[in-house]
Amino acid sequence: QVQLVESGGGLVQAGGSLRLSCAASGRYDIGWFRQAPGKEREFVAAITSSGGSTFYASPVKGRFTISRDNAKNTVYLQLNNLKVEDTAVYFCAADPEGTYTNDYAWSFWGQGAQVTVSS
Repeated sequence: QVQLVESGGGLVQAGGSLRLSCAASGRYDIGWFRQAPGKEREFVAAITSSGGSTFYASPVKGRFTISRDNAKNTVYLQLNNLKVEDTAVYFCAADPEGTYTNDYAWSFWGQGAQVTVSS
């Protein structure tokens, strides 16, 4: 059974930074999604199990960076230059079958980490 545990959320002012972590029970392709109040869950970023390829959604490209430490089975999402519209619960997901940007392609999900950006 794949287990995922997110950490690192919090409250930050606009323009600030946070780093989210996703500790996994093994080595998998990992994706990050977010869900803001009243909105559907949306793709943020993904990284292959080797770390050789990364993918980003347009709204976060250039501001967020996904990386991994395979010795720790942990994937990180560095969030820089945060905007109020980045406020959401951020989820990591593992073991996709299909297109990374589709949330239904991912089989396993963490519990989520709240990121709140104030103006």
